[in-house]
Amino acid sequence: MKDKLLQTEKGNIFYLQSENWDAGAETIFFLHGLTADHSMFDEQTAYFKNEYNVLAWDAPGHGKSRPFEEYDFGDAAGYMKAILDEHDITKVVLAGQSLGGYFAQAFIKRYPDRAKAFISIDSTPYGLEYYSKFDTWILKQIGWMANLYPFGWMKRAMAKQVSATQKAYDNMMRMLAPYNKRELSRLMGNAYAAFLKDNCDLRIPCPVLLILGEKDVTGKVAKYNKEWAEKTGYPLEIIKGAAHNANVDKPREVNACIREFLDTV
Repeated sequence: MKDKLLQTEKGNIFYLQSENWDAGAETIFFLHGLTADHSMFDEQTAYFKNEYNVLAWDAPGHGKSRPFEEYDFGDAAGYMKAILDEHDITKVVLAGQSLGGYFAQAFIKRYPDRAKAFISIDSTPYGLEYYSKFDTWILKQIGWMANLYPFGWMKRAMAKQVSATQKAYDNMMRMLAPYNKRELSRLMGNAYAAFLKDNCDLRIPCPVLLILGEKDVTGKVAKYNKEWAEKTGYPLEIIKGAAHNANVDKPREVNACIREFLDTV
């Protein structure tokens, strides 16, 4: 994988591009979750890079894409488009974990003709009907509430909540390591505020696959995914033994689900 940079007016965005780039091959863009970075998709990029063009970024304000000024989901979608345009990609498979699923939907909202398929990994849907007033209120409190907890304890608790294996726990702890408490709290608060501002009833015109860790206890992610599947008919694959970072807990199983799905689109 090659290190790349997208320069923007608010900061530089770091991303990886697969080495054996083929203009005629399909492209998968991996979009990580909140407070994480591209390394959560190491098992996926290694698996798919020889057959597909692969991109994986550090989202604005995350990992090596720091420092970064405050941005909204419209900005994020525009940055994704700029990366795709840089490589002449007209259609892309979007694979988003948690917050990355929001970015994928923000992109589809604005550029629906550019998405070939959408793979949601322990993310939740755009759609006003899914979120109660209480759900919305809680999301608005995330930033300041995070400041109430001892920082070391908070990081360990976050890593434990999203993982079911030691490998996933260690990966999350490594991804959290660069942040100080103020930066981490602000990052979380801004992300949920941006989602609430951008959320809408969204029709997704491309094929969709929902992947959910059997042991995902983060918020109401499991509940939302089941409702999402019921209301849309999207296939929902449950990954046994995996938590919120399902693709890190059980990479082989998640890779198999993605491959089987891609064979149909």
